[in-house]
Amino acid sequence: MVTPTTSPAPLCLVTGASGYIGGRLVPELLDSGYRVRCLARHPEKLRDFPWADRVETVRGDVTVAESLREGFAGVDVAYYLVHSMSSTARFEDTDRRAARTFAAEARSAGVRRVVYLGGLTPDGVPEDELSPHLRSRTEVGRILLDSGVPTTVLRAAVVIGSGSASFEMLRYLTERLPVMVTPRWVGTRVQPIAVRDVLRYLVGSAGMPADVNRTFDIGGPDVLTYQEMMTRYAEVAGLRKRLIVPVPVLTPRLSSQWIGLVTPVPASLARPLTESLRHEVVCTENDITAHVPDAPGRPIPFDEALRLALRRVREARVTTRWSSASPPGAPSDPLPTDPDWAGGSLYRDDRSRTVDASPEALWRVIEGVGGENGWYSFPLAWALRGWADRLVGGVGLRRGRRDADRLRVGDALDFWRVEAIDRGRLLRLRAEMRLPGLAWLEMAVDRDEDGRTRYRQRALFHPRGLAGQAYWWGVAPFHAVVFGGMARNIARTAEAEPETDPKPEGERTGAAPGRG
Repeated sequence: MVTPTTSPAPLCLVTGASGYIGGRLVPELLDSGYRVRCLARHPEKLRDFPWADRVETVRGDVTVAESLREGFAGVDVAYYLVHSMSSTARFEDTDRRAARTFAAEARSAGVRRVVYLGGLTPDGVPEDELSPHLRSRTEVGRILLDSGVPTTVLRAAVVIGSGSASFEMLRYLTERLPVMVTPRWVGTRVQPIAVRDVLRYLVGSAGMPADVNRTFDIGGPDVLTYQEMMTRYAEVAGLRKRLIVPVPVLTPRLSSQWIGLVTPVPASLARPLTESLRHEVVCTENDITAHVPDAPGRPIPFDEALRLALRRVREARVTTRWSSASPPGAPSDPLPTDPDWAGGSLYRDDRSRTVDASPEALWRVIEGVGGENGWYSFPLAWALRGWADRLVGGVGLRRGRRDADRLRVGDALDFWRVEAIDRGRLLRLRAEMRLPGLAWLEMAVDRDEDGRTRYRQRALFHPRGLAGQAYWWGVAPFHAVVFGGMARNIARTAEAEPETDPKPEGERTGAAPGRG
């Protein structure tokens, strides 16, 4: 008797798995029965995602052909979810080179389908009149369609979901400004789409027939101007009616600077978002439903998408955010090793305090830094540093936290990024503010020779040139106030913490899955 064999589930390769869409797509694919492999330049960033133990992770870079070959081995469907949000002149070259490399290696590996999420382009507008970023998205889609691998290109306009850059921009503009003098693009008609529908179409695209090789417009059921979107956000959020006064003088550059001052979205990211609103972006077809049928209530109406996103924000269940991706120009060098680092000058500020509290209580305070809790020293100094960073085009302090209680590697934390966590023992942050050098901040839990809890804090700075040297010595007089006060107040807060057992993993505030 011959025992029937079961074919393994199709294998999906996901690039950009640490990003906003990729981090939400992976669990959707797993729940739909697919096997998943994630390609990441820094696999350690995926370690703390709740689905990390259910996927295979491969180190690779879409611009380096050799690094893609291991990632493509045995892959049925490849998701291309990476793109540059840089404003540098060469970002289009980078996107073009990456797409060509990915396409060639996918074809060589015998991949059955490529799926790409791009931007919805305005109907009838010549490509050379599009914004640089939207033009680049269009070119990437064309490269993938010409790869020889059947490709699905999904084109979306404004994605509404908790943590998306478009939602955060809409949310903070509406909440913080009861009276707004706005650019004329607030009168542009767009067709927003809920992130849940984007994920549904992405998953459904994996099963398309081999003869499908084309673009599909995807959008929600509502076509609205940006002004109408702000008005409806105010209604859903229970805010008073907003007064909106459009003016014709704000260019995309000025608009992005204005958004950067009012919202957590930095000007470098706000500019491509606002540039894409210069032209009407409305779906011209709905052919996707022939392959991914809409269930009752789908696609989700705009107001319902807002309610779902707001619920996630208020319940602190935002699984991924726009800030999951590092901003343009963010440092990526490894932490200098002590004490024999050969990379030049390395300045440090070391602090240590004995704490009359358990290591668990101290760790809860350390893991809760930033965001609403602040940095435990001289709030005005931190606020001024954040504003100074925003004024020179940096991210500032407004990114806050993804989760109020728990951090994971790769999380943005105000103007820092979580570089390493040894849970219960060490938190290492890398600075992403604009600096003439590289900077890190470490906070650690230890015990002294008598077994008492000890807090250790270390700030490191690797200066770049004379400007870096001047920066360090210019701020050194304030270290006693800023870093000394931080160590002292973290210790005091831990000593005042109630001694309760930490929650099990599944009961923590940010642990529940969600897509809104």
